[in-house]
Amino acid sequence: MKAQVLKRTGGIENLQLKNIPEPAVKADEVLVEVKSIGINPVDAFVRMNQAALEQYQKIDKEATDVVIGWDISGQVKAVGKDVKEFKPGDDVFGLVNFPGQGNAYAEIVAAPVGHLAQKPGNISHAAASGATLAALTAWQSLVTFGKLKAGEKVLIFAAAGGVGHFAVQIAKSIGAYVVASASGSNRNLILDLGADEFIDYQTQSPEELVQDADLVLDPLLNDHISSALKTLKPGGRLVSLLDFGTDAFKSAAREKQVSFHRLNVVSSGENMKKIAELLASGKMKTVIAKAFPFDQIGEAHLQVQTGKTHGKVVVTL
Repeated sequence: MKAQVLKRTGGIENLQLKNIPEPAVKADEVLVEVKSIGINPVDAFVRMNQAALEQYQKIDKEATDVVIGWDISGQVKAVGKDVKEFKPGDDVFGLVNFPGQGNAYAEIVAAPVGHLAQKPGNISHAAASGATLAALTAWQSLVTFGKLKAGEKVLIFAAAGGVGHFAVQIAKSIGAYVVASASGSNRNLILDLGADEFIDYQTQSPEELVQDADLVLDPLLNDHISSALKTLKPGGRLVSLLDFGTDAFKSAAREKQVSFHRLNVVSSGENMKKIAELLASGKMKTVIAKAFPFDQIGEAHLQVQTGKTHGKVVVTL
């Protein structure tokens, strides 16, 4: 089978299309014939950084010809002897072995049954592959750790991004009041996805407009969470995707009695089933910024590296 193999960390030229053996299926796994792959900022990050490659792939520093990636949608080709939930021919999607060796940049992927869900019939494989890591991140931020409830106010930063646009829709499905921050060019997109209020961060200051949020989802770096803290009511909750917080921030959060969680998203078939329900019902959709063919996966990396992607970047096989 063909796979995109990372010869060494560095530029996209180190991703090379190569024939490798098809994986064997373990008792609790299924073999998935991949139709589409979701591309995330973390994919480009591990491609460029050896320490990140070792951390996220759970490999040693001597490893070569690594198949990276975690987001897939495709059709079950074979099942392990203990698998009851899926059968050959089923369409499935999920985040495979994150963190760990997902080996998603390949025509055939061996995936634990507990990391997958049935793909809804009303969406494409491209849309499904986009609704994996990013959608799980939004779900685990808002639901698992954020404990968002109907009627609460949530502020979502970078609302037009991969995680953000799913977070807006998940929050609305819960019945929350959603305030979304993004650049002004994304206003119509974000309001169409269900946001109750839109803040153009380029011309407006979120912390001046919002001081009573129950929950804030912040995917930004460089101590942006210190500004986000100002938008929360006392006793609120703040979930960060990237920032661990300085000592000064943590002290300010304790003083305001704000609970803080830095998210480490993990594969979860149970969460994927919830995402599948939202997609099947039409309460959530994947906004696809651009789709690339398999032999242009490097160009897909360059797109996510811009930090300007609205929605998701996917690769189709």
